[in-house]
Amino acid sequence: MNIPKDPAMLLSYINTQLRDNYLSLEELCKSLCLDEKEITGKLESTGYLYDKEKNQFL
Repeated sequence: MNIPKDPAMLLSYINTQLRDNYLSLEELCKSLCLDEKEITGKLESTGYLYDKEKNQFL
C-alpha cells in the first residue's frame, strides 16, 4: 500500500480512513498491510497521538 510520506498528508489520510472505513487503527493497519508502530511513530514525532475512544489522531 502506498501511503503519503509527508506527515500532514499522512495524518489527513489516516484520520479520513479511520473515520470513513475502520473501527480502529489496528483494523486499518491489518486491512492495508501497514505497520502500526511505524504509522504511530511517524505521527507521534509530529505531536499527534492516537485516541482509541475517538478513533483518530489528535
